[in-house]
Amino acid sequence: MEVLAVGDRFVPAGRIREAIKEELGERVRVREVLWSGDSTEEQHRLQQIMEKKGPGAVPVPDAVIQAAKSAGILVVHFAPVPEVIFGVAPGLRAVVVARAGYENVDVEAASRRGVVVANVEGRNAPAVAEQALGLMLAEARDLARADAGIRAGGWPKEFPSPARELGRSTVGLIGFGYVARELALRLSGFRVRLLVYDPYVDEETVSSFGGEKVGKLETIFRESDFVSLHARLTPENGRFIGREHFELMKPTAYFINNARSRMVRYDELYEALAERRIAGAALDVHDEEPLPSGSPWRSLENVTLTPHIAGATPETKERTVRLVARAVRELLETGNCSTVVNVPSSGKR
Repeated sequence: MEVLAVGDRFVPAGRIREAIKEELGERVRVREVLWSGDSTEEQHRLQQIMEKKGPGAVPVPDAVIQAAKSAGILVVHFAPVPEVIFGVAPGLRAVVVARAGYENVDVEAASRRGVVVANVEGRNAPAVAEQALGLMLAEARDLARADAGIRAGGWPKEFPSPARELGRSTVGLIGFGYVARELALRLSGFRVRLLVYDPYVDEETVSSFGGEKVGKLETIFRESDFVSLHARLTPENGRFIGREHFELMKPTAYFINNARSRMVRYDELYEALAERRIAGAALDVHDEEPLPSGSPWRSLENVTLTPHIAGATPETKERTVRLVARAVRELLETGNCSTVVNVPSSGKR
């Protein structure tokens, strides 16, 4: 069995190969090939194109196509896997995506060809949870604004909104998957009241993390001092948060997003911030990345901005390759995987 590891600027193919070898020894042959833009910014741009338009919207380098021809299992991170890949790889049994999202894979084409598509979940959950907590503190305590003011030659003491403590406040989480659960554990030390909105998670699970499940999204916005978004982007929840929700928030409340920008109507969030209808926001994800130099977001005083770095830690990379290696092992040993995301057709190659 040959495994093709397609690396990029975030998850190197060499580290994927090492992890698979550590897990399986000489039972597999692992080949490496690089997919990447000319820079980190270019790779981000290509990722955004695929998230909006699918894997067919980004060209696949000929080196990847040629290497895929003999692969039995294909491992990718952000590299596109459009229909053409399945057409040239008759022996391909599975695609393993080294992250939770799989917008870069043509899953329908894989299913038609009888190819399993699996992802890895929870790889960056601790990192993203810690950054969400950091964003809450940064915005509520004006940490980034204070630092910028001092570096500009000042000694700032007054900011757009009065500082507030996170401790004993009410925190509302939208979505209660891997990241939100890690965040709930970290928030427990602050003795917050934890509200959770997630129609797909039962009340017992939420309670086990010290949370209180609520049945309406509006309750989260109305009662929380901090609203933090942790849902997964799906075709059904695009831009599902907007003006009607921000109008429910307390004027002293904050909105946090380090999940996906396209779940939020950012123009309406900007309006709420510019008009000071809420205290502030902290955002790691943006509709345009990097933000254009003339972006109005850069001039807002009551928002903390970071450049989509929530999951970017060495620990995340190590968890990623370990989870990939375990998925490859499971596929080799059973022909299936616990994180399969499709139902392949049988006998259609």
